[in-house]
Amino acid sequence: MSTMRNSVQLIGRPGADPEIKTFDSNSKVARFRIAVSETRLNANNERVSNTQWFTVVAWNKMAERVVKVVKKGKRIAIEGELRNNDWKDNNGVSHTATEIWLNDLLVIDWDSSEENK
Repeated sequence: MSTMRNSVQLIGRPGADPEIKTFDSNSKVARFRIAVSETRLNANNERVSNTQWFTVVAWNKMAERVVKVVKKGKRIAIEGELRNNDWKDNNGVSHTATEIWLNDLLVIDWDSSEENK
């Protein structure tokens, strides 16, 4: 393994439409949460579903694209990097959240009215 890489690929459905924020420097960030569900057979041969939620962050041009094409419930494929976001709350308590910083996006569930965007 000569090259190590921080990469994650997921297929899932956004739980809500993305939210975008523009900063004074004119840079933009869009955020949304994506649900990834798996169904497996347990030891009793029963189907068991498990859903994991992930926060996705997109910057600048990708943020603009995300806001246009990512819609709640529409299946998408994403590729990005895991990043740890560290901050302190108003009480001075440190927190860490792991996010996926988006590099690429593929919309799987297109509506015919969206195909020309």
